[in-house]
Amino acid sequence: MQTTPALSGLACVDCGATHDPTTASRRCPDCGGILTASYDIEGIDLSRDSLAGERFDGLARYRDLLPLAPAAVPSAGEGATPLTSCPEFADELGVGAVYVKDEGANPTGTTVDRGAALAVGAARELGADAVALPTTGDAGQSVAAYAARAGLDSEAFVPTRSTFVAKAMTNVHGGEMNVVGGRYPDAVEAFESAMSERTGEDSTADRQWHSLAPFDQPYRHEGAKTLLLEVLEQLGWETPEAVIHPTGHGLGVVGSRLAAEQASALGLVDETPALHVAQPDACAPIVAADDRGADETDVWDRPDTLVGALEVPDPSGGALALDAVRETGGWAVGATDDDALEAAVALAGEGVEVSATGGVGAAAAQRLAAEGHFESDDTVVLVNPVAGNKENDVLRSHLMRKGV
Repeated sequence: MQTTPALSGLACVDCGATHDPTTASRRCPDCGGILTASYDIEGIDLSRDSLAGERFDGLARYRDLLPLAPAAVPSAGEGATPLTSCPEFADELGVGAVYVKDEGANPTGTTVDRGAALAVGAARELGADAVALPTTGDAGQSVAAYAARAGLDSEAFVPTRSTFVAKAMTNVHGGEMNVVGGRYPDAVEAFESAMSERTGEDSTADRQWHSLAPFDQPYRHEGAKTLLLEVLEQLGWETPEAVIHPTGHGLGVVGSRLAAEQASALGLVDETPALHVAQPDACAPIVAADDRGADETDVWDRPDTLVGALEVPDPSGGALALDAVRETGGWAVGATDDDALEAAVALAGEGVEVSATGGVGAAAAQRLAAEGHFESDDTVVLVNPVAGNKENDVLRSHLMRKGV
């Protein structure tokens, strides 16, 4: 397996055991906990000056802080996405500056591409013939695209309410798709049943399948951390006061926490931004857990939001997302569907194409500002996880209801 020199192993967040990345392909072999990559930080020669002279864009720019060598990653040019100033929205919030980190500029129009590139690459390095995952939609397209680049088969288990674009493009990239009746938990159940048959001791599968479900292996959240590294560098290594992540499973905010810790340890920055989780009010298990001071999330009984990408009632990284929020001084905040759609439209009126999913983060920023959590000179970064044109039907329907 082509790993980077600084990778020292995969550490379990629950029991603390460290495992060899060439043998641990999923969760902790000892306790089933989530694995994260450990690095020999002292052995990494990474500085502002070295990055200033770096020739590579995208994920390879931060290869010293990633588990796979660039040659092992089936890159499609993911990363290096725009950070766009939104002065009108900053005035509305009463802060010094607002920027949108537009992840819709990634190859398949989603922030998932960052983690998919690494996760698919790792699966290939570990001998997989095929990869599979449950998804609300966008990750199926992303994984299908990267699996195609890596020469692997892929299958996505998606609920019927997943967007037509995500389902269609999964097939266009050559991925198999299992459309499951019901909502996301039904897709998860179908995925787990299929994977049990394919990877169990009595399996007769003719392909070696690897799971790319969120937090089922360490590589998707490792890829996700490059977002914050880019933001810090794009801001001239000035740390923003707040970074707001629209959140389903928690991959983005957990990745940003890893990035903040490592950037600080390397001396790239002196401060850590407050990391905020934003979820739709109609499916907000992390917000509910934060409100009651719990360390774990409970399953959301009746998820029913128009923002389907975030309709995840049982987030795999819920506990880690809560840690990221609390240890950085952030908040977990809910937003109504109408507020999220209106905020997305407001940013579009400023010329920035934000999805309904991104609108949840923008609406959460409005709520945080109204509750007095920002100062007048703060810099606030809104993560737009999905291209606006992937959710155009929801945005257009909102305008039609307003008579536009």
